[in-house]
Amino acid sequence: MIPLTIPGRLFLVRHGETDWNREGRLQGGKDIPLNALGRMQAEEAARRLKALTPDYASVDYLCSPMERARETMTILRRELDLPPDDFRIDERLRELTFGDWEGFTWREIRSRERELARARESDKWGFVPPAGESYRMLAERIRPVLEALAPDTVMVSHGGVARAVLALIGAVGTADAARVEIWQGKILVVEGDKATWM
Repeated sequence: MIPLTIPGRLFLVRHGETDWNREGRLQGGKDIPLNALGRMQAEEAARRLKALTPDYASVDYLCSPMERARETMTILRRELDLPPDDFRIDERLRELTFGDWEGFTWREIRSRERELARARESDKWGFVPPAGESYRMLAERIRPVLEALAPDTVMVSHGGVARAVLALIGAVGTADAARVEIWQGKILVVEGDKATWM
């Protein structure tokens, strides 16, 4: 994979917690709303962003179309005293879909579909769940979005998207990208081939 250079700085925010996050359920393409902690995490992300970039009002704001991401972005912008709904949505920033596995925990998947769970464990980047998509497919989907970013962009999206970004810029290898912990309430600042949690 040819490493991608993102123009300017990308402030990547993973949506706040949902009840399914708390329960360890695969959400993927399911539209699950934020819970109370998730809303507080969105507020925390706004405070972090304000400290990171005093010109936060002049950067571009881009969001996944999924409810949990849009709600996070709306709260974040409200906390910054910006018009809450004034941001762009890009369908390609949807979360990785787990297909038939959505709604289940990994423990349930390992119990029900041992062979497929083992296959995924041996190749998390390339494995395609039943009726789902792989991280490789996700990376191909979001690459054009990243190539067209404004010089400084706040993006609210998902854990899978953040992992794909890390692999695309060459910050981690594809074998490791699918295993990287992606935090809620913090901001992943991407500049060149470097990515730092703030």
